[in-house]
Amino acid sequence: MNKKLNKCVLFAILAFFLGSLFPTAYSGVDSGLEQLKVLVDVMSKIQYSYVEDVPADDLITGALKGMVGNLDEFSEYITPEEMLRMKEETKGEFGGVGLRLNTPKPGELVVISPMPNTPAYAAGVEPGDRVIKIDNAFVKDISSDKAVSMLRGAQGTKVKIEVERKDEKTGKIINKTFTLKREIIVPEVVFSKMLANDIGYIYVTDFSGHTMEDFEKAMKSLLKQGMQALILDLRFNPGGLLNSAVDMGKLFIEDNKLIVYTRGRKEEYFLEYKSVAKAKYPDIPMVVLVNEGSASGAEIVAGALQDYGRAVLIGARTFGKGSVQQVITLPNEGGLRITVAKYFTPLGRMIHKDFKAKDRDLTGGIVPDIVVPFDLNLERRATFATTNLIYSPAKKTAEAEKTDTKTEDIVLMRAIEILKARDVLGNLSAKPKE
Repeated sequence: MNKKLNKCVLFAILAFFLGSLFPTAYSGVDSGLEQLKVLVDVMSKIQYSYVEDVPADDLITGALKGMVGNLDEFSEYITPEEMLRMKEETKGEFGGVGLRLNTPKPGELVVISPMPNTPAYAAGVEPGDRVIKIDNAFVKDISSDKAVSMLRGAQGTKVKIEVERKDEKTGKIINKTFTLKREIIVPEVVFSKMLANDIGYIYVTDFSGHTMEDFEKAMKSLLKQGMQALILDLRFNPGGLLNSAVDMGKLFIEDNKLIVYTRGRKEEYFLEYKSVAKAKYPDIPMVVLVNEGSASGAEIVAGALQDYGRAVLIGARTFGKGSVQQVITLPNEGGLRITVAKYFTPLGRMIHKDFKAKDRDLTGGIVPDIVVPFDLNLERRATFATTNLIYSPAKKTAEAEKTDTKTEDIVLMRAIEILKARDVLGNLSAKPKE
């Protein structure tokens, strides 16, 4: 294929993809024609001169990922393979090892916690472990999506992972290797137990399809046990389904009040989500725990409860993920996830953080009423210890108690102190935001 024909083919491919991504705007592409010619010229030179042969599809995919990824942190071009995996994950169960993971930066995978009753949990993977290898492939050399996909697979197959962990006795970094057999994972998202002084505790790990069903079961169980006040733990909760988060707000906020609203460039994204006339639990004293790992749906719930003075928030400023993404299926069976709107609390506070700002940590997110600094790794271990004992109360042996003490949850302790003092202070009700 000669160079001129190669350019024509590349331009045709590019035109097809651009038309797929932006069908309404493509008619006005003439204004950027010169820039498009530069792009096509670069692709042509790569194909003609680069030391190795690069398929045109790979160049197009790279161009699309770069173009969309440059918009913000949450917009992305999704390849057909990634789209298929995403559809599988939304079914609510998958073949995997049971790890909740965080990606602090590209090339890093940190364990938030292993899910109870999963291969990773049984093997002894711990919160804070840094995954450095998956089946001998270094995580730093592959994308986060690729790493996650490598952990998943057919039920009964095995995967080997190597992690780095700080030895608590010596303070040195040690490596541990686990060979895990994949199972069908059905995530458990709600954990609950009664604390002293008639205080109920519910930890919600995310807002998925079954969250509200499990949450209401937990509420009814705790009320039967005499619960007079509630601690709602949303730490390390990355969000999930918007309707699930709104439904949780409806349980505690009534009189058809606003829970959250969205605003975008198009009028169709000007949406309001309101409570109901009569909430099930409008008066129960509440404390909500949040931290830097609380995002999206967790921030919607926390922000609404705080705006109305319905609960006291304790912990650290939340993550600041307050944008709405829409997934558009493309003709090549890939997809475009693009930000179309942003979330606002009832009083108009924008949840979304300006990730590009120099003072990014001072923008967006939900600031608690009471800020309690807590090392994130220690906090991971503390929440894991709590859910561990909730899931397996029979494990509450002397050793389990020792572990629980070693990972003392200072944020939870502060919440308990506040609720214990409610009889002295009167009915716990934070002053509404103004």
